[in-house]
Amino acid sequence: MLDKFKDECGVFGIYDRDGLDVSLLTYFGLYSIQHRGQESAGIAVSNGDEIIYHKGTGLVPEVFDEDNIDRLRQGSIAIGHVRHSTSDGNLPQNTQPLVTKYKKGNMAIAHNGALINASTLRDELENVGAIFQTNTDSEVMANIIARTSDKGLEEALKTMMSRIKGAYALTMMTEDSLIGIRDPHGIRPLALGILDDSYVIASETCAFDVIGAEYIRDVRPGEIIIITKDGLKSIQTPVPLESSFCLFEFVYFARTDSVIDGISVQASRREAGRILARESPADADIVIGVPDSGTTAALGYAEEANIPYAEGLIKNRYVGRTFIKPTQAIREQDIRIKLNALRRIVRGKRIVMVDDSIVRGTTSRAIVDMLRLTGAREIHMRISSPIIKYPCHFGIDTPDRQALIGANFSEEEICEQLGVDSLNYISIDGLLKTVESSGASFCLGCFNGKYPIECKGGCK
Repeated sequence: MLDKFKDECGVFGIYDRDGLDVSLLTYFGLYSIQHRGQESAGIAVSNGDEIIYHKGTGLVPEVFDEDNIDRLRQGSIAIGHVRHSTSDGNLPQNTQPLVTKYKKGNMAIAHNGALINASTLRDELENVGAIFQTNTDSEVMANIIARTSDKGLEEALKTMMSRIKGAYALTMMTEDSLIGIRDPHGIRPLALGILDDSYVIASETCAFDVIGAEYIRDVRPGEIIIITKDGLKSIQTPVPLESSFCLFEFVYFARTDSVIDGISVQASRREAGRILARESPADADIVIGVPDSGTTAALGYAEEANIPYAEGLIKNRYVGRTFIKPTQAIREQDIRIKLNALRRIVRGKRIVMVDDSIVRGTTSRAIVDMLRLTGAREIHMRISSPIIKYPCHFGIDTPDRQALIGANFSEEEICEQLGVDSLNYISIDGLLKTVESSGASFCLGCFNGKYPIECKGGCK
């Protein structure tokens, strides 16, 4: 596994009004957002009377086959989920969507993000008799909804949102409705689309493209969308003065062909490369990117610096997950399996190597060593995100602060540890310029330690 932050999940939902095959469309939608979670996948479908589902650990094509997709074809509403576990582990019972029965009927829920008060709420609920089958935040939310369902679905959803704190982008389903919810700060992404007369909700717009749906808009922070046979209803709940969208979605998490808050991720990353070239120029022969995440910024850097772009690193497209215990030796071998340097491109060259981020630094050091062995004369490393100094508390799988190289060493010390001739990061102001047309505000917690929501005991 390369040394990158890992997003926790991706969600997808569809309400059919056109006789569509919702199970198959959800399968393709999940396939398109597989990058958001590779540990488990699931699909739940409502046929109007009950919710049936299939889920399991593994990649989307490992979990689903023709038989179980065919079994899900009897429904008109579906939600799906891909997952990368964080603190609660990759346990089979934690796979989503979470499907449950309560006194008002059936409910399924799929969640991207993390609640910072989940353990407190879980304790409160257990003290009044609740029994939990999973370690997920989703089950806490489902429990609150079920316990307040006498007020009606809309009021139960509002009550749930008033009690939970943190980041969440949800797709939910009852027997007759599809629901999308985004937390009041808008930390995690959630988009609304349409396919003919059918509505689609997904973590990223690339899921719309793959099924032929049209992107309408992003779900607004604090918005509840309820889709039924009568159409779409929007409910706006109270929100803070400023949103706090995760800026790292533009840096790395989102797929390059997605659009978030009206901004092309590809255009944002290319502009980051251009700004990086202006902020941190280098005298070099070629610019290369660390595939795939550094490629777009590298192209922007090359354009702005008027230095030729070259494909100096090749990624093996057929490498899956390794199940061998991840010792340091295995991690280093994993990098060599996934990436290889092109000797005839890099030998004797002064290189600008652009990547999107440095987390622990282990992968970067291994790539630098690889380039040195293939004859690179100079290596000037440029990073299209600011220095990562703090962990994320809102749904991103990050190491403890002591494992973050940027939290423990200066830029000069990191440069020496990685063995590069120079190292520079884009500034926070420079990165913000790449998304200024969105009109949104952003969470910069992993860069400056200022979080949009105060954690119990402090976000450290």
